[in-house]
Amino acid sequence: MAGLHNALAVLTDGAILLFEYTGVGVIIVSGLLGIVGCLRRDPMTRLRLAKGMALGLEFKLGSEILRTVVVREFTEILLVGAIILLRAALTLLIHWEIKNEEQATGEKTPEP
Repeated sequence: MAGLHNALAVLTDGAILLFEYTGVGVIIVSGLLGIVGCLRRDPMTRLRLAKGMALGLEFKLGSEILRTVVVREFTEILLVGAIILLRAALTLLIHWEIKNEEQATGEKTPEP
């Protein structure tokens, strides 16, 4: 049973790192593309940047949900739960902004 627990911990830790790095990468690339779009004065820059941030935050939220699998103490559960709530709130706010921006521009852009 201990071997199975260790295998689950290793698999979960690897998946957490993969999701964390993917989320950070998506946010960095979206930010850089946002800078380029801003310099080019592209009117869709704000919408594309918000969609990129939302996607990156969703990857990071997935890593936090996976982190709940390996927590062992109640204080860790509270900390992870608070992080999940904050990231979920940020994601909802960004999706709300995307919806408003799409209504203002009258267009839907493809996901980044």
